[in-house]
Amino acid sequence: MPIDNQQLDRELHRIAVTTIIYDKDGKFLVTKRAPHKKVHPNKWTVPGGGLSIDDYINTPQTHGNAGWYGAVEKALQREITEEVDIKIGEPKYLLNLTFIRPDNVPVLVLSYYAPYVSGQVKLDEDTVEYRWVTLREAKELDLIAGIYEEIKDVDNLLKKKI
Repeated sequence: MPIDNQQLDRELHRIAVTTIIYDKDGKFLVTKRAPHKKVHPNKWTVPGGGLSIDDYINTPQTHGNAGWYGAVEKALQREITEEVDIKIGEPKYLLNLTFIRPDNVPVLVLSYYAPYVSGQVKLDEDTVEYRWVTLREAKELDLIAGIYEEIKDVDNLLKKKI
């Protein structure tokens, strides 16, 4: 779909966060989006979703009235709880990307990675399936473009730490 530059708000973006969750065996948690999703229906991805003003507006501002620190990390934790209901360790920043959704909404995605800590995966209504996969198995899935490369980047980072 061609992008209508006249319809794009030059300052407003939807902000989303994703997390590549890995376990001690070197496997990665991937989830399959429901067929009713507007963007990337039935595609495999990693847990994540949009930053909401509710992630911070009803909490005390940090350092007086300087705004709210940590809203992105709070959204990340909320999305993981909503989508897969597991606990993760400290998330680390991986990369960012921007794209224009089919409905012409510009999106900024902040991608993180984190270790799995505990819990049984429980899916929400927007997620129809999950798997713990190796890098090789991930390559065989119908992933959203770029997700395999992000998983591969995390796999390489983890191997360097060993």
